[in-house]
Amino acid sequence: MIASGKYSARSYITAAAAAAATLVYLFPIYWLFVTSIKPMNELFAYPPHYIPVSPTLEAYVHNFVADTGIFRYIGNSFIIATGTMLLTLLLASPSAYGLARLPIRGKGAVLIVLLATQMLPSIMVAMPLFIVFSKVQLVNSYTALVIANTTHTLPFAVLVLRPYFLGVPSGVEEAALIDGCHKAGAFWKVVLPLVTPGLLTVGAISFLWGWGDFIFALTLTSDESVRPLTMGLSKFTGEFGTQWNYLMAVAAIAALPIIIIFASLQKYIVSGLASGSMKD
Repeated sequence: MIASGKYSARSYITAAAAAAATLVYLFPIYWLFVTSIKPMNELFAYPPHYIPVSPTLEAYVHNFVADTGIFRYIGNSFIIATGTMLLTLLLASPSAYGLARLPIRGKGAVLIVLLATQMLPSIMVAMPLFIVFSKVQLVNSYTALVIANTTHTLPFAVLVLRPYFLGVPSGVEEAALIDGCHKAGAFWKVVLPLVTPGLLTVGAISFLWGWGDFIFALTLTSDESVRPLTMGLSKFTGEFGTQWNYLMAVAAIAALPIIIIFASLQKYIVSGLASGSMKD
């Protein structure tokens, strides 16, 4: 192996391959933004303009200044995503704690069921949920969308959080009980703060899952007042064509929460997913 200074030739090759792979994965994001600032006459140019000749912010001005209707969809997405995150954390934390700490019979079967549930695509549970929610008058409501998304995020959240609870020394809980805490108090006040990285991971993934939901929004809603941003994007696709610059401008704004959350919580998300994949 030929070494050049501090790094070997293999290191440079690996770095170059990683940089090339990164560019390939980032290109769709770049193309999304570039398309959003192209005027209409450049959208269908051949060969395509990888760098806009006459960039314009007209698509952003039209959708976020002249016409503010898109903000209703953004607000709906925020409500659904936040509700999904909170409900997932509320249900997953005690469930994962119970599977990690309590002597429950059939614990292995429960974990297998959770893993199997993860394999079900959203479309398979969308219709049964629609039938159930229709009978209890929950169709066209935030509640239906939050519950539907939680059915998908909950198994994942329990599987990720369980190893974190297993990693908390049992002596911590015993010390809290000796100091006068009851079992529930020891869980909420002592154990739960110790698994904050796992909670951040689950919270971030659950929020993004709710933010990007399309199947449940399409199946469980017909009222525009509760539909999220993913459904709002469909208004740019019509019978006579697609307004690609408008569509990409709104999609770029829709992608911002995903980029911000992953950029700020990357360390916790990666470590949390790695921890959740470990076998105890």
